[in-house]
Amino acid sequence: MLDRLYTELADGDLRLVRLTEEHREALRAVCAADADIWSIYSSSFDPDHFDKSFDTLIGGKARMPYAIVDGDRLVGMTAWLRPDVSAQTVEIGNSYIHPDARGTGLNGRLKKLMIDHAFAAGIRRIEFRIDERNKRSQAAVAKLGCTKEGVLRSERITWTGYVRDTGLWSLLADEWHRSPAT
Repeated sequence: MLDRLYTELADGDLRLVRLTEEHREALRAVCAADADIWSIYSSSFDPDHFDKSFDTLIGGKARMPYAIVDGDRLVGMTAWLRPDVSAQTVEIGNSYIHPDARGTGLNGRLKKLMIDHAFAAGIRRIEFRIDERNKRSQAAVAKLGCTKEGVLRSERITWTGYVRDTGLWSLLADEWHRSPAT
């Protein structure tokens, strides 16, 4: 199932390609475009922390990261996280989009692409774990038809030392097929 899940995806000019060392410098520039956003992320991809975070992202077995490419331009990153084959679940996270690509519909397109693909590959439940302070991301997953199941209190300590409350959102395969968002 994991081989079927972690494959390159495309929808017109939008492509999700496996994030590799070759993307390091382009992603560094994209992530530097919004230095203020990293305070509400678990890890920072700002210029001071980029290399360590990038190395962790591409080196972990529990993460299957993508470079988001729009046309011929790398505009961000996203990933499959914590895949559990026996439970048929996966999390979508580690998502960041360049500020000038926000509000264009790109995020909705890429999430729909990932969701459609995950369910077609045999996943039955997709999770999103979002910092309670991140209202933009919460609104985006709600728009996709996800359900907020609750808040994991003091769930993790972020790179700043902040003890984060994490909203747990989910989407089930049978909900997606009924959803007006699809």
